[in-house]
Order: sequence, then structure tokens, then C-alpha cells
Amino acid sequence: MDNTLCFHCSDLLPPGPAIISQVDGEPRHFCCLGCKAVSDTIINEGLEQFYQQRSAPTITPQPIDDATREGYALYDSDSLQGPLVHYRDDGALETQLMVEGLTCAACIWLIERHLERQPGVQSIRINHSTQRARVVWTAGEIALSQILLAIRELGFHASPFQPSDWEQQMQAAQKKALTRIGIAGLGSMQAMMLAYPLSFGLTTGTDDSLIQLFRWASWLIATPVVLYSAMPFLQAALRDLRVRHLTMDVPVSLAIFGGYIASAWITVAGGEEVYFESVCMFTFFLGLGRFLEMRGRYRAGLAGASLLNAMPQTARLQLGDTERLVPAQTLKPGDTINLRPGDSVPADGTIIAGSSALDESMLTGEYLPVTRSSGERVCAGTVNSESPLQIRVDQAGQHTRLSAIMRILDQAQQEKPRTAIMADQVARYFVAAVLLAATITFATWLLLEPSRAFAITLAVLVVTCPCALSLATPTALTAATSALRAQGFLPTRGTTLEGLSTIDTLVFDKTGTLTEGRLSLRGLTPLGDMARAQCLALAAGLERHSEHPVAHAFRELESAPLTEVRNQPGQGITGQMEGRRYAIGSAAFVADRCQLGDPDPEPDDGSLTIYLATEGQWLARLALDDHLRPDALSTLRTLKQRGYQLIMASGDQSPHVARVAGQLPLDQSYSGQSPEDKLALVKALEARGHQVMMIGDGLNDLPVLAGARLSVAVAGASDIARLKADAMLLGETLTPLVTALTLAPRTRRVIRQNITLSLLYNATTLPLAMMGLIPPWLAAIGMSASSVVVVLNALRLGRTRVSAPVATAPRYSTEPLSLSEPGL
Repeated sequence: MDNTLCFHCSDLLPPGPAIISQVDGEPRHFCCLGCKAVSDTIINEGLEQFYQQRSAPTITPQPIDDATREGYALYDSDSLQGPLVHYRDDGALETQLMVEGLTCAACIWLIERHLERQPGVQSIRINHSTQRARVVWTAGEIALSQILLAIRELGFHASPFQPSDWEQQMQAAQKKALTRIGIAGLGSMQAMMLAYPLSFGLTTGTDDSLIQLFRWASWLIATPVVLYSAMPFLQAALRDLRVRHLTMDVPVSLAIFGGYIASAWITVAGGEEVYFESVCMFTFFLGLGRFLEMRGRYRAGLAGASLLNAMPQTARLQLGDTERLVPAQTLKPGDTINLRPGDSVPADGTIIAGSSALDESMLTGEYLPVTRSSGERVCAGTVNSESPLQIRVDQAGQHTRLSAIMRILDQAQQEKPRTAIMADQVARYFVAAVLLAATITFATWLLLEPSRAFAITLAVLVVTCPCALSLATPTALTAATSALRAQGFLPTRGTTLEGLSTIDTLVFDKTGTLTEGRLSLRGLTPLGDMARAQCLALAAGLERHSEHPVAHAFRELESAPLTEVRNQPGQGITGQMEGRRYAIGSAAFVADRCQLGDPDPEPDDGSLTIYLATEGQWLARLALDDHLRPDALSTLRTLKQRGYQLIMASGDQSPHVARVAGQLPLDQSYSGQSPEDKLALVKALEARGHQVMMIGDGLNDLPVLAGARLSVAVAGASDIARLKADAMLLGETLTPLVTALTLAPRTRRVIRQNITLSLLYNATTLPLAMMGLIPPWLAAIGMSASSVVVVLNALRLGRTRVSAPVATAPRYSTEPLSLSEPGL
């Protein structure tokens, strides 16, 4: 037990009366009453395991005064919570918090366990990469201010997430890291300049006093490098040793501070060689590697923050005949807002006046503007490019699609795939192996050639630093996820990329997935003497009184004025004009209302057919169709050429399904499929060894979206379907599926390459270093070079472009799937 350091924060104890508290029956010393209070809270909550798990010093807590409590209480007001808190469908509240003071995984464990014990808190998950927490709580049982105070009681500071504040914090941290790197880099150059003549024998015949002057100058130069630039490594290593936990900071600190202390001793007492230049170079390159990792975390968080930054701060609110500029966070459903060309949309809504082209690239990755007109929905964060628009607000603040994507992205970044977990475990064992190798090396050379023992051991510690191994997986995943989001494919789970790389079979829903999900008028066949234009006007006049999907096919047509309109749901519509009755709907319904016999047989082409008639006369047969998505054929053709098995499973009846299947390169198609049937189909495919991905959009797809190996919700899918899916398509096209299925195997290969390169580098250089063939300064260069190679290799994923289709052998058995198999 060290009575010179604070038990909680590890700062040196100040002079004066000791502050002592009993922990596990032993007296523990604290630097201040704040640390003692926080420690008491941790112990009283039964969370003392925190002190064994943490791997870095804890920040000294600040006292909680009345002003702090009053400041937190402000967050309970509705006006402040509006833009910060998401009201979930289950009645719970959700928000994101920025958490300051996180130093290691144990800090996250402590906060999560402490808050989970607070009444009313349903869940809390903290993302160490972005330093953000996602909290869900029950309104009425606990307030947001109480959650913030509960975190403050542990010595951490939390506040509702604001992209601008988060960016400022990250930029400040990067600036500080760059300062440390700059000092280390400057020290490395100066120390190398002084070491060069000593290392290469250029001082032969020179007065010993000059050599000693060079050594003292090198010591002076290395001191700020070690005591400032390398101090974070030492602080983390001391904490690791106190809690008997090995991380890469332990061998790193042994190399840096061991080399510094040994060189200082040789300078004072006399000896053959000093290592100040190696210490400076190692610190510089190691700091550079950590900075690259920090940049990766920053970019991962920036991918989400940039979405929220797309939200404008103000909105043009229409109040009667006047327009007022108001904060966008004050908008609520039902408000009417105006958009001028160049304005960003501040909320999700429906266009009620005007038509314009909107830039939706922030959400969909599609860079061509999309024309939107009256009655169509627009999303917050998109940009009005051409003409004025008037919009009715449907969702605002945390309820917009943009905010939902942000939450999904943050959730995906919190989850680690098996590859990343395995790499972390390998890194932990690798540290122990490095320390063992260094011990064996020192003992061996102490017997063979004592004068070289320390230098060779130092080279072993430096050359085997597992920086590259630690960077191998996260840099690749970050680059791949960012590239996919930019091209319209949003992974919602941390394991999505890993799963995509194994897929061999894709099962598509039909309506709204392969087709647009909107009926359109395919053709009109006159059955009487009435002109086509008049038939269309009558049909539009009747259908304008319905909200059935069929009615949307007539929305853009001129409509005739009808009166006494009656809507029979699921059958048809009747109305009168100029004393005559008209009816539209199914053949049976129209024949009954207009006293007619059966019409001529309709062609069996898979179209949806409805009829228009008046009393005693058939007027027209109208064929409606749900068109394929524009890129459905090209996307499926590319997937087919790449060897994937393609299956369509639809709840529609056989003629409609057969017509769509005839236009696409499908291997199999199934009609009349209930949600349970679709799930059974997927399970039967998986039972045959297939890795299945389901692509769907609606409530009827929920069981199979949740039950498939991997699932993707298309743009326009229901909210609950998006929650069940492993990924989302952000745009109206299916092309991002090809991108994702191309990038996922490449990501897996890059991760394996990175891990292989890291292990191969260490396996090659370790024996050479143990034999004394690699000097410490060269070991520092080799260590940093391996880290840079790993990072650059991962960044290649960000430049991935889908290549031209290449025909390959099928990835699946060509034997048809029998409906008699189990589960079908």
C-alpha cells in the first residue's frame, strides 16, 4: 500500500493533516475530501471492484455546490429538454450525454453500474470512443438533473450532448496531444543530432569533456520529453501495476523511463552508452500512433455529429399572415414553416405548398437533388435547392429521422464484433509475453555480456510494443463504417460488417422492397362509349374520397366533381354527377351497385384490376401496377453474377408475384407468405447451411428481420422494422447492398492483414532484438512504421468503389428448396 498517493485519484498527497478512510478494513489515504466522498459513495454502493478494474488514474473530483445543483435543475424544464430528449414509443425518455473524465474501461463500468441502481433508470450504455452515454429512464421516477448529479457524485462531469461542445472538447484534446508530440519530435531531432557522433565513432580522439557535454545536453533535452510527453504512459502504467493489471502501457513505460533513468545514471557515474535519443524517438512515435487512434475515434464520432450539425439553428415560422424567425428547437408538430432556396429543413414534415429540388445527400448518400412536391415528406437536415416551399411540421427535435439515425449510429459503434474482442484478448496476452521475453533477454545477456544487457532489453521492449495490434481492428471498422454511411448503407449493429462477409443468400420482400410500394395506373381499357379522358376524370373524382393505396394512383389526375360519395372499405366507391350514379372498385361490387352482369374476362397479367361503371353500362377496366424500383434489375443482376442466391418471399397472391419474378433474375419466388412462413423459409435455408440476409420494409417482415442471420430495412420502412434490422438503406435505391456486400469481405481481409502484419512484424523483429541486432533507436522507428502501415492499410477501405460485375461460381447449391422441408 502506497501512502504517498491518493487512493482514489493517485495524485501525490499534500502536506498537512492526513485524510483517511477505512476501505476493506484497511486505512486508505486521500488527497482531499472530494476524493474521500467519491470513494465512500463507490464503496457504499458495493462497487469497490472499480479499484481493481481501472487501468488509468481517476480525475480528482470537484465539490458539488448549490450553484452546480441549480445548474443541473435547469435541464428538467420542458424548454431545455425539447431538443435534447427523445420521447420513445414505450413512454420512456432517452438522451445522449457527454461524459468528461473517462480514463479507462473501469470508469465506464463504474458509471453504468451506479446508474443502473438508480430508481427509474432503465439502461445506460457508454461509448468510450466518443465519450458519450445513451441513457433511458422513466419519467416521473427520476429527473434528468438527478441522473447528472448521480454521475457527478462519482467524480465525473456529464452534460447533454451538443455536437459543437463535443467537437471543441475533442479538438482541445487533439491540440494537447499534438503539443506532446511536437515536444517529443523536437527533442528526438536534437537528441539524435547529439547522439550521431557518439554512435558512429566520430568523437574518437576527442576530449572526454566534450563527450560528457553531449550527454548532459541530451539529458537536458530528453527531460521535458519524458516528464511531459511520456507522462500519460507512466500514469497509466502505475495504475496498472497497483491493480495487478497488464496493458501495453506497462512495457512502454518500462522502456521509456527505464532507458531515461539508466542513461541519467551512466551520464553521472560514467559508462559506455546512453539512450536518450532512443527514449525521445520512442515517445514521439508512440505518441504519434496514439494520436492517429484518437483521430480515428474523433472521425467515428464526427460521422454522427456531422449529421446533427446539418440541423439549422433557426426556422421561418408562419403565424397567420406573418413570418417569424424562431429557434428550430421550439418547433412542434402542426407548425407551418417556410423554406427559401438554400435553407436547410429544420424538422421532418409534409410539403403543403410548392415544389422544389432537395439535396438529401446527408441522409441518403445520393448526390443528385430529388424533386419533392405538395403532399410529399421531407426530412430534417436536407437542403432546399431551388424554389420556396411551405411545410407542415410532423416531427421535430429528437423525433426526426436525422436524430434516429444518429442514435442508431452511436449504438452500432458501442458494439464490438468478435474479431475486435479477439484482438483485444490477444493484445493482453501479448503484453505478458513481451515482459517475459524482456526478462529472459536481460538475464541471458547479463551472463553473456553485461554491458549490452540493458540496451538489448530496451530494444526488445520497444520493438515489440503492440501498438499496431491494438490499432488493427478499430481503424478498419471505422473506415469501413464511414465509407458505407457515405454511400447510403447504415450499419445499426457493431457485428453487421462481420456478418455481411459470410452471406451467400438474399431473401427479398416484394412490395416496398423490390417494388416502389406505390400503385400507379398502368392502363385503361374502355368498355363503353365514354371517352378515356372522361373515364379518368370520373375515376379520379371517386378515388379522391379514399385513402386506400389504390387512390394514390389517381392523385395527379384531373377529377370530376361528384356528390353523395360513399366509400365501402375493401370493395369500392359510389357517387353521383348530373343525376347519374357511378361506381368504381372490384367487378362484383360495381356490378352489384350498377345492376350489371359480369364484365369481359380480365387478362391474367398480374396487374390489379378495378372497374368503372354507371347504371346499366360498363365504362372502363383500369389496370394498376406497383413498379419495380429503378435499380432493382441492375442490382439483382450484379448480385446474381457475383454468385449470390436470390429469393423473393411475398404475401401477395401468385399472379402478382409471378409477374414481378418474371422481370428479375431470381432463383426462387414464394407467394402468399405469412410472416411466420417467411421466417420458416429463412430457417429452412439456414438449416441447409446457407447464411441468409433478409431485406424488407414492413410490419409483416418483423419476425424474419429479427430471426435472420442478418437483416436490412429499406428506406421508408416502418420504425419498428428499422429497430429490428441490422442495417438500413438510407436512399431509395438498392445499389448500396452491392457496396456493402463488396466492402464487408474486404474489411475482414484488411483486419486479418493488419493482425497478420502486426504479429509477423513482432515475430520477425523479436528474435533479432533479443540477439542484439537491432539498436533501440531503430526499434523505435520499426515500431512506429508498423503502426503507420496498419493505419494506412485500413484507410484504403474508405476509398472502396464497387467494381464492375464479375461472374463467379454460385455460392449456393442449385438444388431447388422443397416446400416439404422442415419449417416450410
